[in-house]
Amino acid sequence: MDGAESASGGSACDDSPLARLYQKHALSLMFYVRRHVSSYEDAEDIVLEVFLAALDQKNLVTLLNLDELRQLVWLRGVASHKCIDYQRRASRRGTMPLEEVDELLFSDERHSPEHLALRHEEKTLLHKCLHQLPEHYQTVLQLRFTEGLRSAEIARRINKSDGAVRILLSRALNILRDIYIR
Repeated sequence: MDGAESASGGSACDDSPLARLYQKHALSLMFYVRRHVSSYEDAEDIVLEVFLAALDQKNLVTLLNLDELRQLVWLRGVASHKCIDYQRRASRRGTMPLEEVDELLFSDERHSPEHLALRHEEKTLLHKCLHQLPEHYQTVLQLRFTEGLRSAEIARRINKSDGAVRILLSRALNILRDIYIR
């Protein structure tokens, strides 16, 4: 096929009734749809769906017989329904722009493999340090931080006064801190 044939083939396609309809109304529809849809790409998809609906043989014949204003009204009606369908689908699937997901991943480094590995190492080191403490210190720390008991509750459990438990906790934490730093 030579250049003249391809050029005439391209222009023949551009002269089709649907192409003329698209050239007349696509930009206006795009502005209309963009007011109802957040992303440009989704708006393009909806405008394409509108013209695919117009391509249906029964709709196309009716549409082409209307004047330009009524064509636009019909196309906007279809676009309105397509926008509503889009909003329904979007509300069901809970979409999020990719840029926001990217920001979330980088802003919350607590879930990164490196951070998780470091936390695991710190926990292992803390457990080693805890095992170096005398047993009565280990007991009060476990009751306080693992079981979440207050000093008065710990005092009842180990038959000591509340003040004694507070002193035990303070000393245990100080010794643990010294061991951890070394």
